[in-house]
Amino acid sequence: MSIISSPHIHPHNSISGVMLNVCFALIPGIAAHVYFFGTGLIINMFIAITTALLTEAWVLKLRKRPLRPSLMDGSALVTAMLIALTLPPLVPWWIPFIGSAFAMIFAKHLYGGLGQNPFNPAMVGFAVLLIAFPLEMTRWVHPQLPDTYHLSFIDYLRYSLTSLLPAGYNYDALTMATPLDNMKIQLSLGQTVEGLQSNQAIMGKVAGKGWEWINLMFLLGGVFLILRRIITWHIPLAMLAGLALIAGISHLLAPNHYAPILFHLLGGATMLGAFFIATDPVTASTTPKGRLLYGFCIGLLIYIIRVWGGYPDGVAFAVLLMNMAVPTIDYYTQPRVFGHDRKQ
Repeated sequence: MSIISSPHIHPHNSISGVMLNVCFALIPGIAAHVYFFGTGLIINMFIAITTALLTEAWVLKLRKRPLRPSLMDGSALVTAMLIALTLPPLVPWWIPFIGSAFAMIFAKHLYGGLGQNPFNPAMVGFAVLLIAFPLEMTRWVHPQLPDTYHLSFIDYLRYSLTSLLPAGYNYDALTMATPLDNMKIQLSLGQTVEGLQSNQAIMGKVAGKGWEWINLMFLLGGVFLILRRIITWHIPLAMLAGLALIAGISHLLAPNHYAPILFHLLGGATMLGAFFIATDPVTASTTPKGRLLYGFCIGLLIYIIRVWGGYPDGVAFAVLLMNMAVPTIDYYTQPRVFGHDRKQ
């Protein structure tokens, strides 16, 4: 009788299966994004995905690696989709092109490809764009533009390719700072939280018109991933708890100078970061205690960057900073080996 060597239990999810589930979970957030901010996201996503796949194929050819396994595993697709979701819908074509190409070359393949990269590729690409092109990256179109300034898919495409708007349209009239950026700037000028939140045309009911619903849709997609066991609850819950804790304490001590908890939880890229970015299986902590510490620290860093740092959101930089700490976190949070004395 022949005995097959272990392991005998095959993993439940393949890489391509995981990535397919992640893409599916992103759909509600993408739909909400398009509803409130227009079809520019679709154009950015097409450019980012095409760039990611072509760049990956080119690098794999240079490395003399087979193309099909890497191109079909879905990792480049997810990276490109995440980059596109972080971009304002009204940007030139070279913004998603540069972000996606940089992520694939320098954040993924420079370290040896999938599984070897220490930093989240999508956040590396976004961080480079935000530092290099701050004006283009911080101006978003008004959510649900009035009919007098309606932009069609062709208008978005024309702007992407030529940076030209339809006759009579003004870029400054179409775009605005994000609610997070607006809150930060106005508070520094002496405004109060209560006064700013009374302007529902910008701030919506809680965290910015449109942004609240987009975050809720990403929350829905994140719950789907947890139920499908694609991710665990540790990092998302810990990250949201860390953000909520420091936001709650600050607002309790000075309610007119610090925004309330829900403004931070439902604003910016919070839910996208909690469920789709911080949970990256390659760059996140892998131990149960480590995941909790990793996520909690990301939440704290997001708030610190949003309130006292130089950038309005902070999700990307918080994740990248904690990516650097993952080896240390995993080293000191290894679970006790079964059968060993606790004192050993």
